[in-house]
Amino acid sequence: MKKIAIVAIISFIFFNFNLLEANAEAPPEDYGAKGALQDSSITLEEALTYALEDEYLAQARYDAIMKEFGEIKPFTQIKVAEQRHITALLPLFTRYNINVPENKASQYTTTPKTLKEAFEAGVQGEIDNIAMYEKLADLPDLPQDVRSVMTRLGDASKNHLAAFKKGLTQYQ
Repeated sequence: MKKIAIVAIISFIFFNFNLLEANAEAPPEDYGAKGALQDSSITLEEALTYALEDEYLAQARYDAIMKEFGEIKPFTQIKVAEQRHITALLPLFTRYNINVPENKASQYTTTPKTLKEAFEAGVQGEIDNIAMYEKLADLPDLPQDVRSVMTRLGDASKNHLAAFKKGLTQYQ
């Protein structure tokens, strides 16, 4: 009887863990880089929100990857860099009296099945992130301090992209 109970409990935990993983939903169309790249009329509040959401999304993606595959480079280093990006964005919310959006990114993140998929996700995430920051930095009427942060973060993301591309070469 104990064996049946233990098997039932383990099965329940395993099933629910997999169910949670499978239930990760795609980000809304107006979330992060994808939202910014399709938006044709972006306000300052939206620009800051898109940028912060995308940084949250990157961190959640790297957290999921490290949980699955361990603390491996470059994911560990880039996760720290994404926190620096968040730290650079947050004072702009305060300066312009904009509410900081809630971090919902983990609900939109799935775990890649392989390290190759993890590196591919990193590459695509950084490509989208760079395109977003380039678009945001070019917005008319953007305050100079915001433009400067957007440009700096986009440039930093180019280094992340290079690191993920380099990591991906081992799977080609």
